[in-house]
Amino acid sequence: MKKSDIAPFFATLKAANPQPNTELEYTTVFELLAAVLLSAQATDVGVNKATRRLFPVAGTPQAMLDLGLEGLEGYIKTIGLYPTKARNLLATCRILVEQHGGQVPRTREALEQLPGVGRKTANVVLNVAFGQPTMAVDTHIFRVSNRTGLAPGRNPMEVEQRLLQRVPQEYLVDAHHWLILLGRYVCQARKPRCWECAVAPYCDYQPKTPAP
Repeated sequence: MKKSDIAPFFATLKAANPQPNTELEYTTVFELLAAVLLSAQATDVGVNKATRRLFPVAGTPQAMLDLGLEGLEGYIKTIGLYPTKARNLLATCRILVEQHGGQVPRTREALEQLPGVGRKTANVVLNVAFGQPTMAVDTHIFRVSNRTGLAPGRNPMEVEQRLLQRVPQEYLVDAHHWLILLGRYVCQARKPRCWECAVAPYCDYQPKTPAP
């Protein structure tokens, strides 16, 4: 993608969705952290279905600890890899209570010390909860960045760094939401829906897929 196409690419996405947000449901920073931790290799729809029951009874680190492992597993057993996620989430809750006064830390370093929280999860929390211009590169963003030519890279870290270099400052905070939604609903893995893509004129992908 030519540098001159990047600003209109994001301007088009912004015009269609001025205030994008995560599709995970949450009401507090802790609930956001828990939802993102649970969402690894799972769909947002599936996570939301479980957390709608979980969060009303365990919306704080201490309340989640009080559930215990078996209790927590009962709420999230419909989510893939739930035994590991339950252990990680409880271990994270324990650290939050013992080291952070029950609050979610605001730095990448502290977030990445939490069990089950990697760079991508930390980036989501920093961006969505604290408004930092981070890029949480998931499979959708990785695919869109490479396919469109926006920020080609061989791995998520390369794509993340290229995005931070190439996305105009005014679009940085919301860029990862626009790219995720583009990849989830339009620039899909098996067959991109080029015929209904508003940013197709700026995209390097050839040949564009025709309407069915």
